[in-house]
Amino acid sequence: MSEVSKTQIDRLGDRLKKSNFGEADLRLLDEYRLSFTDSYEVVVGRIRKELELEPTGRPAKSTSSISEKLRRESIRLTQIQDIAGCRLVVADISSQERVITALQNLFDNTTAVDRRKEPSHGYRAFHLIVKHADKLVEIQIRTSLQQLWAELSEKLSDTIDPALKYGGGDLSFLELLGKASEVVAGQESNDLELVELKVLLSLRLKQDPLSEETQKLLARVNHDQKKNESTRLQVFEALREAINVLPRPRKQ
Repeated sequence: MSEVSKTQIDRLGDRLKKSNFGEADLRLLDEYRLSFTDSYEVVVGRIRKELELEPTGRPAKSTSSISEKLRRESIRLTQIQDIAGCRLVVADISSQERVITALQNLFDNTTAVDRRKEPSHGYRAFHLIVKHADKLVEIQIRTSLQQLWAELSEKLSDTIDPALKYGGGDLSFLELLGKASEVVAGQESNDLELVELKVLLSLRLKQDPLSEETQKLLARVNHDQKKNESTRLQVFEALREAINVLPRPRKQ
């Protein structure tokens, strides 16, 4: 978009933020959102074709989501990075690392936002922002546990209080989300540690497979793998149960 067009879009954002917009503004917003479609299709198409992964997503963010984000954050409309976006959900943290690397190798102009290191109100994931034809397309990469946590947060937001999603609302529910996020992080930290042990074991097996040190490491890897599989399943089931016991969102 030209500089003049960016100015017009940011002025539109100011009106959306204040809920002071009309039909002409909605038409302009639709035009702006449609301008991301080609870049979105290119990004999603390359992921499908070259990585053989199947992202889910949307070519355009909803009007209400855009307005709420503008009110919540000190940004201009042209600075929102997820007008268009897609999501990949992978099995575990090691799969997540492999997919992140593959995506960074696939696309040239990217910006990484690692919400695993700096969670947002308990939300953990990895976001990769791809710039294509001067448009930004956000790719969210989540593990299955990170996805379940996000589903729990969404359902609490829908059924209890929308503020919970962004650090507001009832303290007991915020503590629930916080503790659940920490459990997910702890489990995935253990999983990454196990991956590192497996790499070390592979080297030891090549160098001296029958040594006492190698055999001890083998026994530790086998023990930790069984333990991690068991605890990951427990965390998964606990999050799923928490989601299921919540009432369905109220109809608007």
